[in-house]
Amino acid sequence: MEPAQPPTRSTFWSRRRVLGLICSAFAICLLLYPSSPSDSEWVIVSLPDAEIYQCDPNEPVKSVAIIGAGSGGASAAYYIDRFKHPCSRVNITVYERSSYVGGRSTTVDVYGDPTEPVELGASIFVEVNKNLVSAAREFGLATQGLKSKIKELPNTLGVYDGQDWVFMGSESGWWTMAKILWKYGLAPIRTQQLMKKTVGAFLKMYDEPHFPFRDLSQTAYDLGLTEATAATGEQFLQAKGIQGAFGTDIIQASTRVNYAQNIDKIHGLESMVCMATDGAVSIQGGNWQIFDGMLKASEAKVLLNTSVFDIYRQSNGTYAVNALSSSYPTGIDLAIHDTVILAAPLQFAKLSLTPAPMNPPPEIPYVNLHVTLFTSRRKLNPQAFNLESDVPTTILTTTPKTKANPPPFYSISTLRTLTNPISHQREYLYKIFSPAPVSASWLHSILTPPLASPTLNINDRKDISWIYEKVWQSYPYLPPRITFEDVQLDEEGKVWYTSGIESFISTMETSSLMGMNVARLVNDGWKRERMERMLVKLEREDKEKPVEEGRESAEGGDGGAMGQVPMAGKLSGEEL
Repeated sequence: MEPAQPPTRSTFWSRRRVLGLICSAFAICLLLYPSSPSDSEWVIVSLPDAEIYQCDPNEPVKSVAIIGAGSGGASAAYYIDRFKHPCSRVNITVYERSSYVGGRSTTVDVYGDPTEPVELGASIFVEVNKNLVSAAREFGLATQGLKSKIKELPNTLGVYDGQDWVFMGSESGWWTMAKILWKYGLAPIRTQQLMKKTVGAFLKMYDEPHFPFRDLSQTAYDLGLTEATAATGEQFLQAKGIQGAFGTDIIQASTRVNYAQNIDKIHGLESMVCMATDGAVSIQGGNWQIFDGMLKASEAKVLLNTSVFDIYRQSNGTYAVNALSSSYPTGIDLAIHDTVILAAPLQFAKLSLTPAPMNPPPEIPYVNLHVTLFTSRRKLNPQAFNLESDVPTTILTTTPKTKANPPPFYSISTLRTLTNPISHQREYLYKIFSPAPVSASWLHSILTPPLASPTLNINDRKDISWIYEKVWQSYPYLPPRITFEDVQLDEEGKVWYTSGIESFISTMETSSLMGMNVARLVNDGWKRERMERMLVKLEREDKEKPVEEGRESAEGGDGGAMGQVPMAGKLSGEEL
């Protein structure tokens, strides 16, 4: 793989483009106000920040197709609406082949009871997740922490290698931190410092001059993040002087539960992201509500149970979208859109795109993650985990230090207790992440043996009362790399792609960031088009004006308004 090249434009050029925008806007104002258009031609819009725009009532309505209603697609719709010019009119249509919004962030109802939802996919987000945190606040969504809701079980966390417990402690608190420092020395502190530095560099992607970014590879290079993506987590830690068992015991337990990958395989940036756990929360009732809120706020038309199978460019530069929907038995009419945003991995979209992308996103192997949810009256059996007392409420795993086989799961969590609506018995809700399906016999083996009393009915003796299994293509395998897929897939800036960020960092937040980034790039393109139309209109109107008596000719005088047009046109070209 070729190394990333130094930036072709310096920060100076980024600032120069901003200056060009300001100068162009100023030049346009000079052109607009002397011309005194009639009220029938323009509508004056006054904004809270005192900016005044002249809106052309004949400005074309933009139509946007977004394929996918997950984090990237919902965020693209939301931020297109937020970033749009006050004069813009935009129609957004979101195509989603599933029956719900949220993508890999979704819930299932335990026992089929909608009052008992549980996360099936993306479970938490953290305080540095700017978009998710602000959206949850904006939509008034209640959050909940990760503290165990089981009174009789301590809120504990353990790391198990299949034979031994390499670490055991509470999920938070000073005593756990003291135990970590006692066992691992300064490695935890150095890791924390490295994580904050790495995440701090990433957070610059939200702001100018790095936002919006057309080239993710270049932006990662500019921010120094390719140093982390170019190495495995193990190599990155060693290069920073962090050695010893902390990496395989603690950091690897985190990379396994978050990405089903070991620290000697996953790249260093994602390893650091796994350690950014401060303020971890989820939305009560399901994190999908964030993305549902975004779609509703954008006033997008959302077509569920709808699969797009063909997208092709027409002779006028627009794109035709063909789709099939189980919700519309009579079929969906061919839809024409100005802009198309692919907000799902292209390899899973199963659609034809014509013309083909300039640089087609390569097919990337995704992890097949098996999720098992089940309920039981039984606690986890200590003997099954080589323990004499209660099993931790959260079990993470790592690889054994011997050549023994690793445990057959990435994590087991005892989530909460609830009441079975049939037996009316109190039960535990469990969640297991594993690399392969777990067998019924194995599930029974990790639970305490059933009571043998003949006086108990069959429901009381049953080990597992409810079970739900799901296989996710949850995230890509994340080996070291320094280049990432293109954001823009065509030459004209009409077809965009959000999932290229998955191999960089795969989270709900980063998908939202890319959706926001594409939304800004799309709006910037529309603004350039608007400026060009306005300049052409003003130049045409100025040419049609009668020459006033005594007015100097354009050739002999200072140029008047006509003399300003080429200057403004120049500023709105390459400088933009």
